[in-house]
Amino acid sequence: MKKYLIITLAFFALSACNRQQDLALKSADKDYILKVANENFEKKKWTNALALYERLSNLVAGTDDAANVVYNSAYANYYDKNYKLAGHQFKNFSVTFPQDARAEEAAYMSALCYYEGSMDYNLDQTSTDLAINEMQTFLNNYPDSERSKNIDKLIDELTYKLEFKAYENAKQYYKMADYKAASTAFENVLDDFPSTKLRTKIYDYMLKSKYELAVNSVYGLKKDRIETALSFTKQIEREVPGTDNAKTAADLQSKLVKEKETFAELEKKVEARNKEMKDKQQEAEAAMNLEKDKRSAEQGRRDSAALANPTPAATFKIKK
Repeated sequence: MKKYLIITLAFFALSACNRQQDLALKSADKDYILKVANENFEKKKWTNALALYERLSNLVAGTDDAANVVYNSAYANYYDKNYKLAGHQFKNFSVTFPQDARAEEAAYMSALCYYEGSMDYNLDQTSTDLAINEMQTFLNNYPDSERSKNIDKLIDELTYKLEFKAYENAKQYYKMADYKAASTAFENVLDDFPSTKLRTKIYDYMLKSKYELAVNSVYGLKKDRIETALSFTKQIEREVPGTDNAKTAADLQSKLVKEKETFAELEKKVEARNKEMKDKQQEAEAAMNLEKDKRSAEQGRRDSAALANPTPAATFKIKK
């Protein structure tokens, strides 16, 4: 019996709440609607509260209740995980009511909403960029806030997400054996994020990319690419001596030196071959020119002889 009594009471309570919500939605009484909306908010009935706060937006405009309606609406949307709308409302509150004691909290919550709306690293990161900008705006407006420490941590987290996306994109080029694109992409990651936590891994891929690009290069570009790769291995040894990166650099440097020596031998052979071909070509051209000169001289002699001994003029006998 006790169980059924509890269920019955809960049913009547729910019916009463639904009836109160319906009345508030149909009412034109600002105070009544606000009362029911705030009760829903306290009971964490975010959907019901938002429906009524939306009705109140025009009714409370210019009154003392306007700030509370915007503020509670923002929190209701935040708890209901409508982060984009909540962020807009919190920001609107901090801008519209800058003298309100809750303005700083609203600005902080706006930044937090943008943070919550940031997409996973493998998706478009426009939302992440917006979140970082919003958080930086908070730091600029409230540099001495106690919340700044947490904002700094969140910015670091979001920045790492951008770093990791750029790193993963560069790594894809390496996996596709597009070593030139990989090397450039990893360099861009370091340029864009000089304090990246991924520097060790990036160095490893850059060393391997430059090495593979050098040893697998076409003849005309091989020499320069070997020198570039060698230069980078030496740079790594100077920058991070004693590290795994430096060990990898030393190992690849040894291989590149051998590759350079092998290429130098090949270069000599190619140069000798080219010289031989050039000499043969020149000999052939000289022979052709000599033959041409001989023919020209012979033709000249014939022409001179013809001029010295002209062909007698034809004679005709006249019949008598």
